[in-house]
Amino acid sequence: MSSVSSLDRLRWCLAFAALIPVATAGAACGAATDDAQAAQASQAMLDALVRTNGVPGMGAAVWRDGQVVWTGCAGWRDLEARQPVQADTVFRLASVSKVIAATAAAKLNEQGKLDLDAPVAQLLPWLRNGWAPISVRQLAAHTSGLPHYEGDDMRAGERHYANGREAVALFSSRKLRSAPGTEYRYSSWGYTLIGATIEAASGQHFLDYVAQQITPGLSIAADTDGRGERVSRMYEIDGRTRRLAEVRDFSYTWPGGGLAATPESLVRFGGRLLQGQIVSPSTFAAMLRPARLADGGPVVENDYRLALGWRVSDDADGLRMAHHAGVTAGARSSLVLWPDRQLASGVLSNALWVASIDKTAMMLAAPFLPVPAGLHANACPVGVTVYRGRLGDRELQGAVRFRQEHRRCIGELDAAAALTQHFASATAWPNRSLSLIGLDPRGDFGRAALVTPHGLYDLRAQGDGRFQAKFSEQLTLELQF
Repeated sequence: MSSVSSLDRLRWCLAFAALIPVATAGAACGAATDDAQAAQASQAMLDALVRTNGVPGMGAAVWRDGQVVWTGCAGWRDLEARQPVQADTVFRLASVSKVIAATAAAKLNEQGKLDLDAPVAQLLPWLRNGWAPISVRQLAAHTSGLPHYEGDDMRAGERHYANGREAVALFSSRKLRSAPGTEYRYSSWGYTLIGATIEAASGQHFLDYVAQQITPGLSIAADTDGRGERVSRMYEIDGRTRRLAEVRDFSYTWPGGGLAATPESLVRFGGRLLQGQIVSPSTFAAMLRPARLADGGPVVENDYRLALGWRVSDDADGLRMAHHAGVTAGARSSLVLWPDRQLASGVLSNALWVASIDKTAMMLAAPFLPVPAGLHANACPVGVTVYRGRLGDRELQGAVRFRQEHRRCIGELDAAAALTQHFASATAWPNRSLSLIGLDPRGDFGRAALVTPHGLYDLRAQGDGRFQAKFSEQLTLELQF
């Protein structure tokens, strides 16, 4: 491994925003390269979301067929200085960092330097602690048996770790929680171990290998804790109070949650994967192959399967997706790829908030995807003042207002008691209302984004006067206007 002092490494991390060029040929905030109407819809959703969730600032971008087609900005990157989010604002990636680390491991495998199924201890002679053999594939799919953060682990951010070996020492004396390959247990420490393995296999520091082999020319590098000319400050939200998050050094988890990026660079990374520019198409396809437990069963969490770093599932229209979300102090993040549509969507924010963040990234990309088959037309219900419906088995009724802006159907509804209770866990909800943003630029209301303090949901006409939005596999909202 190249010998770089921890002091030099820290200085480099703090200065990365100035050292890495901003990717060019991207869209300005709110603008689009080839579809102004789609960009208008996505920007309207993002603006409404920041008004609703109380997050100081958010950025988003969509990549399609080789280019960034929309970059969205809303709110502030620095509240005190009144500096707005811009196209080149850098946000914390949190666990979206994991797909970058997994891609680095896949690249090394492609280069013949890393066997994804071999015990990592073969490359780490200093790791002699009695653990059963663990592979990178198991670490990436969270089936290694390693624990997640526990106890005082968050204090790890109080100091700097020069490399993966130093960071692994934080947990290498702990016992495995299960035998490797036998069950799913989410573990960010597993990615710290992947990072150390990448360093051993490549002979480079993790950050150097990523910068040179995985993200060259992109504004993706180590998190700087809100320091840097283009870097967003990081915030905590407590009701209506927004304050700076505590300072934390993420060197203990660079591969698992310690990188940062601009939204444009994040979706460009996704686009490069889709186009076979980082690893070969066959390697990327192998990354998306669902992992298996030792008994042959799938590795599953919620409504998706685990693969090599990625979560894989289908969207509401049956399109294949690969995605990952992130959450940590000062951040919520998501990257979603549609391999069969050559489309990537990313959304980043500068505060931790209760969020359906993957659904939000999906909705921001919806205007750039083909109109789903079987979508029911519905005139914009201008003049309607009352809505009724159900949330699960609870009945709803409340006031609603519709208007048309530049022909697009826009609505706002007052939250009925059941909705207020459902969103009681929201980190913030300043306006106590929900917005509706029609996706059709001609004014039809067959499909809309439901803007909530938890994020964006897909609301669709059912053809019989009812509209439905699925909050989860177990809970559906039904509305009538």
